[in-house]
Amino acid sequence: MSLISLRSSLGRFRWRFSRLGLKLFLIILSVNVAISTGAFLAVSYSIDRGFLEYLNQAQERRATLLADSLVTRWQPRQSWAWLERSPERWPMVVRHALGQEHRDRPSPLGEAQDFVLRDADERFVIPPHNASQSNWHWLTLRSDDEEIGKLGFRPPQQVMERMENRFLERQQRNLLIIVLSLGVASFLLAGGLSWWLGRRTRALATATQRLTEGDYHSRLPERGRDELSLLARDFNVLAATLEASRNARARWVSDTAHELRTPLAVLRGEIEAMQDGIRPLNQESLGSLGQEVDQLERLVADLRLLSQSDAGALDIQLAPMNLSDALAGRLEDAERWLNDSDMSLTRQIDPNMMIRGDAQRLRQLWDNLMDNSCAYTSAPGSLNVTLTQEGNEAVVSWQDSAPGVPDSELARLTERLYRVEGSRNRSSGGSGLGLSIASALVHAHGGSLSASHSTLGGLCWTLRFPLLNTDN
Repeated sequence: MSLISLRSSLGRFRWRFSRLGLKLFLIILSVNVAISTGAFLAVSYSIDRGFLEYLNQAQERRATLLADSLVTRWQPRQSWAWLERSPERWPMVVRHALGQEHRDRPSPLGEAQDFVLRDADERFVIPPHNASQSNWHWLTLRSDDEEIGKLGFRPPQQVMERMENRFLERQQRNLLIIVLSLGVASFLLAGGLSWWLGRRTRALATATQRLTEGDYHSRLPERGRDELSLLARDFNVLAATLEASRNARARWVSDTAHELRTPLAVLRGEIEAMQDGIRPLNQESLGSLGQEVDQLERLVADLRLLSQSDAGALDIQLAPMNLSDALAGRLEDAERWLNDSDMSLTRQIDPNMMIRGDAQRLRQLWDNLMDNSCAYTSAPGSLNVTLTQEGNEAVVSWQDSAPGVPDSELARLTERLYRVEGSRNRSSGGSGLGLSIASALVHAHGGSLSASHSTLGGLCWTLRFPLLNTDN
């Protein structure tokens, strides 16, 4: 049992493990460590070289000041006997010459033991403190162009041997502490950032995997306004779109099967009735069968047209045409049809509206709209059709009388096989494809179709077509 638990824990660990997070962690940590190491080496080199150069210059300035002071003191006496007799005065002479007589302690580079003095005969007046140290730098002392001696000063490299425990080691230790602190901060920053980014990308990868497996209910939390949040928002929109598409496809297949099942059931029933001798095999019975076949053919043709529209392969021939004449002609031809449905027609059509269109497809569009109005308008009804120009568009307003459509149903009227009353009875609602076909035909002409409430109490369809630019 413990082995199973261990395997389960390891499995969860591997599941939570993010390669992207690990790569990001290693990259950030490596870059910061490289920068910190480079900064440490560069600053250390700068301290070693730059500070040493500074000490050289400072030591030379001190030696020059001391040399000038010694020449001044030698001139009234014309000898170094006063220093040979009292060598203990040397530290005071050095401090006075370097302006350090008021300090409790001399400067590290201004101590008396760092300077020696020779007379003109190369004899030490002030000998070195340590006889083993012979690497001195010398300045010639002159009075009236006469060499009176030489001042030796210890080079900064030797002084550094005494000072390294005081300054350089302390500075390098402080710098090392700073670099280590930066390394720890970089480690924490890289770890936190890689964990944060890895967790979000892991959630995205997990949700994407579920999406590829068909689980369209997966959603990502949308936190913040960065690019990952925008990606999560786009992912959620994609998942919702795929879910809606799957549901629509399932509903489409179910509704299509139902629409095909009804005429097939009627056909089967009538054929069986003829086979059993219940109904005679005569012209009337064959005519009834022919009507059901015609219904099936119309349904199949409508489905084919919609599938072509979805695939962008709708057979439509666009050419310059007069929309005003096409609409007026079709309404005139349909007056008897409207009168048989007990509907009165009023129209107001502005002339010479030129568009790029297909006359046959537009006639199919007007037929579908009239069929919808006749099917859903209570008798006696009325239909008002207008064609006007708004900007660069030709606008067709198609309004019929009561009954109307609830607000919640307006946006769904062009859905395939959708009926407001929710039934599947052809006597009240037809096949439910006419408005979907009308929408597809309008969009094929580069226009738009929208539904709203009619001033007559029924439904108003607004169709917009881009006008043809007659200047071209």
